[in-house]
Amino acid sequence: MRIIDEMGAKAKAASRTLAVAGEKKNDALKAIAKALIENQDKIIEANKLDLENGEKNGLSAALIDRLRLDEGRIKGVADGVLEVAALPDPIGTVISGSTRPNGMEIRRVRVPLGVIGIIFESRPNVTVDAAVLCLKSGNACILRGGKEAINSNKCLAYIMQDAIESAGLDKNCVQLIEDTTRQSSVELMELTEYLDVLIPRGGKGLIRAVVENAKVPVIETGAGNCHVFVDESADIDMAANIIYNAKTSRPSVCNAIETILVHENIAEKALPVIKARLDEKNVELRGCEKTRAILGDSVKPADESDWETEYGDYILAVKVVSSIDEAMAHIAKYSTGHSECIVTKDFKNAKIFTSTVDSAAVYVNVSTRFTDGGMFGLGAEIGISTQKLHTRGPMGLNELTSVKFIIEGDGQVR
Repeated sequence: MRIIDEMGAKAKAASRTLAVAGEKKNDALKAIAKALIENQDKIIEANKLDLENGEKNGLSAALIDRLRLDEGRIKGVADGVLEVAALPDPIGTVISGSTRPNGMEIRRVRVPLGVIGIIFESRPNVTVDAAVLCLKSGNACILRGGKEAINSNKCLAYIMQDAIESAGLDKNCVQLIEDTTRQSSVELMELTEYLDVLIPRGGKGLIRAVVENAKVPVIETGAGNCHVFVDESADIDMAANIIYNAKTSRPSVCNAIETILVHENIAEKALPVIKARLDEKNVELRGCEKTRAILGDSVKPADESDWETEYGDYILAVKVVSSIDEAMAHIAKYSTGHSECIVTKDFKNAKIFTSTVDSAAVYVNVSTRFTDGGMFGLGAEIGISTQKLHTRGPMGLNELTSVKFIIEGDGQVR
C-alpha cells in the first residue's frame, strides 16, 4: 500500500471519531495553542533551516518574509488557535426542521465534510490555520505544503499531533505529507477512496493545476484579479483612498486590486489624484493609450497580458472606459470572480453593478481588502472560494460542513 493510501485510511477512521468528539475538539485546540508556545524554540530552529535553504535557492525577500517564524508570529498563530476554539461549534446545528402531515419530524443538521486535503505553498502558518479549522469543524485533514517550508511544517505537524493525542483524540486527525515532490501532489489529487474534498491555497498556477488534474471534488480559493471601477459620479478623493488601500496595504494578498477602470468623463480629473496617492508607494502603472495621454510617459503601455495578470506586487493596470457597461464587460472577461468594487454616487449604477457583476464579493464605495472571514464577522477562514458550489466567498467553519437530514417517526411507511 502506498504511503498516501495509508494516510487516507487513517484520516477516514479519525474523521469518524471527530464527528462525535464534541468538547474534546476545543480541548485539542487549547492543547495545540499551549504546545506552540512551549515549543517555540524548536519551531524557530526548524524554521531557520527553511530560511537558510530559501536564501541559498534565491527566494525573494518577500517570500523569505512569508516563511519566517519568530516568537511574535508564533504567539499570533497560537492566539489564532484560541480564537477558533472560542467560536461556536457548527456540528449538530439544526439549520431547519418541519413536521410532515403524516407526523414525520425532519431536521436538517450540519455535519463534517469528512476528510479534507489541502495543498498550499510557502507560508508555514497555514499548516496550523488549516489544521485547526478542519479540527474544529469535525474534519480530518491531510496537508501538503511546499518544499520551502518543509522543516517548519514537519515540526508544527508533530507538535499538533502530540497535542491532539493528549486531549484524547486520534492524532491522525491532522497529517502532513512529507514528500514535497510533484508525485505526492498528484497522488493526493487522485485519492478518491478517502478524500471528500481538496482545497488549494496559493497562486493561480497552483490552483489551475489542482482544478485541471484532481479526480476528487475541488473548492477553488485564492486567485484574485480584482478591480475598482471609478464611475463618472465618484468622489475623487474617496476613489483615490480606496484604490490606495486596496492596492498598497498588502499587495501580495488575493483581495488586493490589480486593475482600475476609470470613466472617461472623470478620468482627466481623477487619474492625476489617484496617481499622486499611488506614487507614495512607488506603484508602477501600466495604462491604456487614453491613460497615458492623461498621465504621460511615466505610465508604461499596457497590453492584453496586463488585464489578465494577478501581480501580487506594487503594479497596477489602468484603463479608461466609456461607460459602466464597458467596465462590467471588462470585469466579466478578466475577473477571477473574487472581489470587485464600484466607486459612485449614483444609486442606480451601484444597483446595476452589484446585480450584474458575478463575483464572490461586490463592493460599493468600500475597499476590496475587506474580503476576509474576520472582517465579515464570520471568524477565521481557510480561504476565499471563487466558485459557486458548494460555497462562495470566505470559507469559515460553516463552509467546511455539509448537511444531513435526520427523520424521526413512530412507524410511518410509504
